[in-house]
Amino acid sequence: MGGQAVSGTVIAGRSTKDMIRDAALQLFSTKGFDHSSLREVADAVGITKASLYYHYASKVDLLVAIIEPMFDEVRTQVEGLDDIAHTPENVREVIRQRLRSMLSNRQVGALCMRDTVAIVNALGNRYPDMIELHHRMCRWMAGPDADDDTLLRAAAAMQVLSTAMMSQEIVPHTDTDHIEQALLNAALSVLNPKR
Repeated sequence: MGGQAVSGTVIAGRSTKDMIRDAALQLFSTKGFDHSSLREVADAVGITKASLYYHYASKVDLLVAIIEPMFDEVRTQVEGLDDIAHTPENVREVIRQRLRSMLSNRQVGALCMRDTVAIVNALGNRYPDMIELHHRMCRWMAGPDADDDTLLRAAAAMQVLSTAMMSQEIVPHTDTDHIEQALLNAALSVLNPKR
């Protein structure tokens, strides 16, 4: 193959499209979205820029491919909340699932947190429901008929969970299970300080 990946080819179990996405995520994470070019992404994968355009029509399309799976997980989880009774056990499990999703998407989340302005500018109003989904999650965590203090604690608990996005940089040598447990306990303590 001479270092060139052919459009649509699968190399070592990974498609060219996946390799482009992974290379772009790495590049956007280190250089920033605005300071990265599609030429650099193509070079990192070992394909021509024309081959890259076969898979992704623009840099924004590539960014969407990187971010969309994380947003889809948020949507799926929040849309399922209506079917879950608000009990202490279920609150703990919902928080744990949200946390696991954040930990599995750490690199994407860190990119979003580090390069927020560039990403918001690039995506525009493509995901108008994200803020409402966040509010729905907070309201569910607070519980039915929650007062203002409880709603604020639920929002603060969600902020604790967002620490997962930067956890690799904060504690690079700590295993994921330990990070999950520490942030789960912290979020639950913020949500219910009387525990």
